[in-house]
Amino acid sequence: MRRRRAGGESPLSPPRVVAEVKALACALPRELGLPLSRLSRADIRQLAIERGIVAEISATTIWRWLCEDAIRPWRHRSWIFPRDPDFAAKAGVVLDLYQRRFDGEPLAPDEYVICADEKTSIQARQRIHPSAPVGPGRPLRVEHEYERMGALAYLAAWDVQRARLYGRCEPGSGIAPFDRLVEQVMLSPPYCCASRVFWIVDNGSSHRGQRSIERLQSRWPNLVLVHLPVHASWLNQIEIYFSILQRKLLTPNDFADLAALEDAILAFERRYQQIAKPFDWKFTRADLNRLLARVAAEQPAPALLAA
Repeated sequence: MRRRRAGGESPLSPPRVVAEVKALACALPRELGLPLSRLSRADIRQLAIERGIVAEISATTIWRWLCEDAIRPWRHRSWIFPRDPDFAAKAGVVLDLYQRRFDGEPLAPDEYVICADEKTSIQARQRIHPSAPVGPGRPLRVEHEYERMGALAYLAAWDVQRARLYGRCEPGSGIAPFDRLVEQVMLSPPYCCASRVFWIVDNGSSHRGQRSIERLQSRWPNLVLVHLPVHASWLNQIEIYFSILQRKLLTPNDFADLAALEDAILAFERRYQQIAKPFDWKFTRADLNRLLARVAAEQPAPALLAA
């Protein structure tokens, strides 16, 4: 007689059973008639028993089977299909600039690439009680309750090859604050006397479309504004710096007022500049083309029609 484990399942389960359990895990809950957004191991166990796939099984066994193929239906990740028909062409220009090429030609030594954006609505949250420091076997403790002391915007520009950082805090975002950031950079050497300075930006309202190109180039003839495709901020290197700022300074958030928040952000900027190096960017046009081909293969027909 075959021995059975504590959970009731056989030590050697038929491949068909394993495959059917994995198929359940890979189905959307609504396809299974369940009013759930995601499946847990307990949900899969109950389904497998109810549908007669097994007489009994433990959630631990299900977890072990799913780990074989890195199937984790209890987790989720947000993503979005490209909607810009010229996504590859627009993104390719940016990726070429990261490799110091434009229109098929290498950049000259006096040409520079800048990534810029705004981090908006950064709140100053004053905690009701002071934070308690780390202790043996105890993490940093931060009071849950806080008072809102206002919010500001942080605008920053990153020189991709020189690893130079320029930033400023403003009461809010908009055309005027962004233009002040551009002025802050473009009046500084070496950009003030460069032959061309490429500014990579997303499609935010302060630097969107042809009107933003005309506005900025009328004042700075050596400025070339390069727009990313819609929903492609992940290709903007300034977002890497913003994520570092968020992790290292703004989480957890505990600032007495907006002045303290601004002082902290600018102090972090100065500290980061002392150790800054160019990001080791390895994503190329070839990588982009492979990614878009994979996305196109998975894209549902309605999304293709909407694009």
